Amino acid sequence: MCQILKIAKSTYYYQTNNCVKYDVNNYEEEVISIFNKSRKIYGARKIKAVLMRKDAILSRRKIRFLMIKNNLVSKYTKLKYRNHKTMVNNDQISNVLNRQFNNKKPNEVVVSDLTYVQVGGKWHYICLLIDLFNRETIGYSSGPKKPLN
Repeated sequence: MCQILKIAKSTYYYQTNNCVKYDVNNYEEEVISIFNKSRKIYGARKIKAVLMRKDAILSRRKIRFLMIKNNLVSKYTKLKYRNHKTMVNNDQISNVLNRQFNNKKPNEVVVSDLTYVQVGGKWHYICLLIDLFNRETIGYSSGPKKPLN
């Protein structure tokens, strides 16, 4: 039939999208009242769920917009972690070895390394002490907590 009428199949199968456009300002008072009835606990997700039970369709983004516009902040809003710059390991350490790793006496130079591995689903630290004379491990410490000094 579409070929005879010389129209595209998409035109025949086209259906109008009868979406109801909601005015955000109509729901501003509703969002504020739901927020206050929840003792200022609900966020955008829970407010959306309450509105859906009342057969009102409003996106979380629009609800968030109304909450920001009216300075509505949930009591249970989690603070995001902010990285603080610290002055760790900024001390100037002199180069005592000067890349002379072949030593003549035992225990003349001892180096250490600290790393962590996952054991049984938990992280454990391992600290090794190595003598540079013969590359022998002369001590170690391991456990779930970082070894001190």
